[in-house]
Amino acid sequence: MLEHSMLYPKTTLTRRRISMDGMWKFHLDERSVGENEGWIDGIPGEEMIPVPASFQDFYTEKDIREYTGDFWYETDFFVPGEWEGREILLRFGAATHRASVYVNGILITEHEGGFLPFSAKVTTVVRYDSYNKVVVKVNNELNCTNLPCGETITLPNGKKMSKPYFDFFNYAGLQRSVYLLALPGESIVDFDLDYAIHGKNAEVSYQIRTNGEHAVQLALFDAKGHCVAQKDGKEGVLYVENARLWQGGNAYLYRLRIRIMDGEELIDEYEQEIGIRTVKVEGTDILINGEPVYLKGFGKHEDSDIVGRGFSIGIMKRDFELMKWIGANSFRTSHYPYSEEIYQMADREGFLIIDEVPAVGMFQSLMNFMEASTGKQTAFFEKETTPVLLKAHLRAIEEMIARDKNHPSVVAWSLLNEPETTNEAAVPYFKEVFDLANKLDMQKRPRTFALIMNSLPDTCKCYQFSDIIALNRYYGWYMKGGYEICVAEELFRKEMDAWKEKKLNKPFIFTEYGADTLASEHKLPSVMWSQEYQDEYLKMTHEVFDSYDFIKGEQIWNFADFQTTEGIMRVNGNKKGVFTRQRQPKDIAYKLKERWENLPLDYKK
Repeated sequence: MLEHSMLYPKTTLTRRRISMDGMWKFHLDERSVGENEGWIDGIPGEEMIPVPASFQDFYTEKDIREYTGDFWYETDFFVPGEWEGREILLRFGAATHRASVYVNGILITEHEGGFLPFSAKVTTVVRYDSYNKVVVKVNNELNCTNLPCGETITLPNGKKMSKPYFDFFNYAGLQRSVYLLALPGESIVDFDLDYAIHGKNAEVSYQIRTNGEHAVQLALFDAKGHCVAQKDGKEGVLYVENARLWQGGNAYLYRLRIRIMDGEELIDEYEQEIGIRTVKVEGTDILINGEPVYLKGFGKHEDSDIVGRGFSIGIMKRDFELMKWIGANSFRTSHYPYSEEIYQMADREGFLIIDEVPAVGMFQSLMNFMEASTGKQTAFFEKETTPVLLKAHLRAIEEMIARDKNHPSVVAWSLLNEPETTNEAAVPYFKEVFDLANKLDMQKRPRTFALIMNSLPDTCKCYQFSDIIALNRYYGWYMKGGYEICVAEELFRKEMDAWKEKKLNKPFIFTEYGADTLASEHKLPSVMWSQEYQDEYLKMTHEVFDSYDFIKGEQIWNFADFQTTEGIMRVNGNKKGVFTRQRQPKDIAYKLKERWENLPLDYKK
C-alpha cells in the first residue's frame, strides 16, 4: 500500500492548494557536486526556467539538450499562518526520472520513476507566515533497473550520454505541476469504485480509505447538482435510479462527494467527477456497458515544441479537438502515464484510454523496433538485475492504478510495451506484473501489453496473460517496404492466419502501425517517406484489419510527429504522425477521417 495519497489536489471546504508553477531557478550539476557544495540550501547562479516543462529545448547549446546527470531546481513558497495546525504537503506531478526534495535544507522525500506523482509532508519543517525554500535535485540517467529502460555511457570528453532502449527523446525535468497543499490532520486518502448496471438502474460499490476512525458520508450528485444517492460508511453501495451511463463519445459525469464527519462537524471533504460504466471482455468483443465497441484512435506522446514533455493545457485542448475532428474514440498513453489533466479531459469528452505504465525498452537493443523485425531473440529477463527492475515495475503499476483507477475513460491497463517475450524467463516476470494489476483494480479492467514484431504466435511465450491481444506491426515499413509491400501484405496475412488458428477467443487490437512521412514530401509514383506511400501503406493495412472479425481496434502510430534521439533512422524525430508536431494535418488525416467517421461504433459486432 502506498504511503502517500494519489488523489488529485483540489480545494474544498477543508482542503487548500496553491500552484507553484512558474519560473524556478535552475542549474546543471555536471560534476555531481551539489550536495557537497551546499546546494540543498540554495543553488548557484541566476538562471530561471519554466515549471512545468522539459529543460532540453529552451536552450541553443547542444550540451544542454543532450545533458545527462544531476540538475537542480529551486523556488520560494509562502505558507499562510492560518494553515498552522493542518498537514502541509508538497506534491509533484512528476520528476523525470528520480528526485530528492529539500525544504529549508532538510531532505523530505526521494522518488524513483519519472511519470507519476509523489508528495511529502512538510508540516514540521516549514515556517508559517513566512517564505520557505524548496530545492529539488533531479537525475535523468537511464539504466536497466528502472523504467523506462536504457543505459548511460560516458564519452571520452567526460560527458555523460543517455542511450535509450526506446524510440522517443529522453525529455526530463519537473514536467508536471507542483502544488502546495494544506489538509486536515484526518483526511481521505484513497477510494475505489466499481459499477453494476441493472436495466435503467445502477449500483456504485465503494471502498474509502482514511487515516482516521471517524465516520464517512457519501453523496452522489447528477450534472444538475441534484443528490441522487447517499450512504454512510467506508464501504458500501450507492443505488442510482434511472442512471445516466458514461459512454464513449457521450460522456455523462456525476459528482461524488466524500466527507469525514465528527457528529455534525466536517473534518475533511473530497469531490471527484465519476462516470457510471462497465468494461468487460467477452469472447472477441470489448464491451462498454455491455455493448461492443471498435477502437479507433492513436498511440500518442506527450511531446510538443519547446516544452518537450512538459504539460501544456493549450496543447491538450488542441489534441482533443483534432481527435474529435478525425473521428477517433480512443488512445493509448504510450509509453507512460500522462498528466492527470488529460484523463480529466478524456472523462469529459468520452474518450477511451488504454493506460500504459512506463515499461518500455525491455528488449536488449538500442533500436528494438528494427532488431525485432529481423527475428532477433534476446534474454532480457535473465539478467542479474531483473529482480530490481521487477520491483520498480510493480511499484509503477501500483502508483498508476492508484492514480487513474477512478477515471471512467480508463478502460484497460497496458503493462508493457514491446518487451522481449521469446524466452521462458519472461513468463514468471509477466505473471507477477499481470497478477498485481488484477489485484489492485476493483473494476478488474482488461489487461494487455503491446507485442513487438518478433512476438509471433509460435514464438511469444506471454500472450496468454493478456485479456486483449495488442499488436505493434509494421509490415510494409520496417519489413518489406516500398515496392515489396505486396510481400508485406502476404506476410501480414500469414501471421494473422496463424493467430486465427490458435482460436484464442480474445479481441485483437493494433496498438501501433504506421509509416514515416515528411509533410513536404510528395512523389508519384510513391516512394517510402512520401505522403503517397503513407496512403498506400494504410490502405493495405486497413484491408488486412477488415479481413478478420477478431480484430476490434486500430490505434495508428502516431498521433503527431515527435522527438527522438538523433540518428540516421530519424529525420529530426519520428515522422509517423498523422499530424505534424505543430498539430497540422498530413494528407492521410483526411483519409483516416473518412474511414473512422464511417466505421460504426460496434464495427464487427
